[in-house]
Formats: sequence, C-alpha cells, structure tokens
Amino acid sequence: MSDTVVNEPVRRTPTDWKSKAMRSRIASRYRSERMFRGIGLGAVLLSASFLAFLLFTMIGDGAGGFRQTEVKLPINFATSSIILDPALLKGPDKDAALASADIEGTTGKAADQAFGEDGARLLSDGAWLIVQDAILANPEILKGKVDIWVPAATAIDSAAKGRGDAASEGAVAKLRKSGSLQTVFNMPFLTRADSTDPTMVGIWGAFKGSLLTMFVTIVLAFPVGVLSALYLEEYAPRNRWTDLIEVSINNLAAVPSIIFGLLGLAVFLNVMHLPRSAPLVGGLTLALMTMPVIVIAGRNAIKSVPPSIRDAALGIGASRVQVVFHHVLPLALPGILTGTIIGMARALGETAPLLMIGMRAFISAPPTGLVDPATVLPVQIFLWSDEVSKGFVEKTSAAIIVLLAFLMTMNAIAIYLRNRFERRW
Repeated sequence: MSDTVVNEPVRRTPTDWKSKAMRSRIASRYRSERMFRGIGLGAVLLSASFLAFLLFTMIGDGAGGFRQTEVKLPINFATSSIILDPALLKGPDKDAALASADIEGTTGKAADQAFGEDGARLLSDGAWLIVQDAILANPEILKGKVDIWVPAATAIDSAAKGRGDAASEGAVAKLRKSGSLQTVFNMPFLTRADSTDPTMVGIWGAFKGSLLTMFVTIVLAFPVGVLSALYLEEYAPRNRWTDLIEVSINNLAAVPSIIFGLLGLAVFLNVMHLPRSAPLVGGLTLALMTMPVIVIAGRNAIKSVPPSIRDAALGIGASRVQVVFHHVLPLALPGILTGTIIGMARALGETAPLLMIGMRAFISAPPTGLVDPATVLPVQIFLWSDEVSKGFVEKTSAAIIVLLAFLMTMNAIAIYLRNRFERRW
C-alpha cells in the first residue's frame, strides 16, 4: 500500500508582508504620507511667502521714511527783516520774541534768493521751524550769514529717492550739482510727534502713547487675570455658577474689540468722566479686552502642573496658599507669561476700541503723563494712511516697520522669560 502526499494550501496570515494585498496597502500608506508631507510643506511655504511679501513690501515702501532729503539754505540774517536781541532768546520771553519775528517769511525770501524764483517751493513747509531751532541753539548767527540744512519739499524728497516726476528730478539734479542737496538718516522721524507736513512728522508721540497705554494695561490686566485664574482653578467650587463664569470668560475672549471700545466709552468717559484720548482710558479699555486672554492662558498653565506636586507639598505640611504660590505658580509662570505677552501683543495692535474713546486726535506733542492727550502707533498709522499727500505713504510704511519691530521685541521677551522661568520635572 503506497503512501499518498496531500498538498495542503499555503495559509497566509494578515501580517504577511509579502502578499500582494499587503504590499498594495503599504504602498498606499506611503503615498498618503508623502501627500500629507507635501501638503504640509506647501502650507508652510505659502505662509512664508505671504510673510516675505509683507516684509519686503513694507521695507521697500518704508525704507525711504527713515531717510530725509535736505537742502542747504544760505541765510544772511544781517540783511534780513529779523530784528532780535540774542539776549531775549535766553530769557523767559523767548517765545514772544520769536513770535514777533518773521522767520517764516525770511526763510522763503532766502530760498528765492538762493535758488531763483519760486525757490521756496523746494523747501518743506516746516523748513522755517528748523531755522528757528538753529537760532535758539545759537543766537549769535543773527549777526551774519550762515548755511542751514532744512528739509526739502515732498516732491524734491521723492525725486531724490528715485520716485519723482521729470520736473522734480531736474531740480534735484541742479541742487546736487551745486552741492546743496543731501540725503541723511531721518532721526527726527524717531523723535518728533505728528504734523500736517509729511517731511516733519515723527512717531515718538504715538510710540510714547503706546508705551503709556501698554503700561496701564499690563499693570491692571496681569495681576487681576493671574489671580482670577488661580482662584478658578485652585479654590472655586465646581457648581453652576463657576461654570457660568467660565463660559462668560471664554465668550469675552471672543468678543469683537470694538465692543470693548463702546464699553470704555460708556463707563470710563460718560460715567466716570475720565479725560478723553488719554493713555489711562486707553489702558483701562485694553485691560478689559486682554484680561480674558490672560485668565484662559493662566488656567491652562496652572492645570498643566501635575497633581503630585500639590499632594507632595500638602503631605509635608504646606498650607494651600504655600502650595499655590511656592510650587504651582512658579511652575505655571512660563505659560502664564507667554499668554500674557500674546494678549499684550494683540492689545498693542488694536485700533477700533481706541478710536471709540477718542484716541484719534491730532497730537503735535508727546504726552508727558497718563492723563495727557495721546494717540498710539496703530491709530497713527490709520490716520496717516488716510492722508492725501504722497509723502505720508512712506511714513505710514515706516511706522508699520516700527510697530512690527515692537511686536517682535515683545515676542522675544516672551521667549526669554519662558526659558528663564521654565522648570522641568
């Protein structure tokens, strides 16, 4: 009797990597992964391209705002109509003495004599203010002839930077040939306040207003926000009232900023009668807007602290207050600071709530205190963008560059503080 061999079919397990179906599934997974990575990379490149376009556009348009074209103006004060006693310019009556002198008319006549008919059109409308400052700095120049570098008119300034018309470019060529034209760093742009003349404007008034407003905002929003987060996370009982408060805080963080402006207008101006257009009112309004963001970020940071740290501190006899302020708060501080800086950066770029409380006034002098009339950088940018003169275009872009630099500085501070206070466990 012969033995028979039965060929049993080969059984393939679901994890058989050599089967055709498994190889097809693996290839499909790899394709999906490559597609996902490609989409992610494309999204990153698209975002980076938009950011690069924004930066290059702002830098290209605003770089000219940090440069100023000046014209050398020869003035012979000895033969001019200005009659001033240099001794008066050093006393308390110097303002009255300057007001009685026709410095503006003398500046225009000197320009006509130096550059021909309509030579005054080559100069900025505020050129006489530079002449006045030169007289105040050295009253002895009233006794003779002196050359003073004054700002050029907007058309001449644009032509000197390669963006002018044919007539202006011709005037620039003549001034360069005679050595009466120069382009220098526009330091007054960083030290002056607002002006109706684009060649005389500066951002210091708005920048100082932003600093004062942010000071009031951080002083009010940070402690109140952090203490509120600590209470809600560590002490508040879990009931319907606490749930209602949490929902309200989350809703407040999503409320449009102009609503906070209406609230500030109704409460701080109409009820409390605080001074309009003051950094104090602006800071109070922005503090209301920033506080919910700090509370939410603070609660998330406090919640991320492991419960074992609280239990260990309580186990060795620490009180609840010691647990919170000696252990929980230091560990949650990096997250709290990061959320605070994000909220402050949002407040720094806000315009709508500040427009509602009147911080869009023309401010020709930097504020000296929290209750002085002031404006802020975003509002100043908004006002300049609405001006008709072409000279304000590059000043608007230059102010945007300063605002972006301010925001990046705040983000850098946030990163430093987070790394400085971060503790690993």
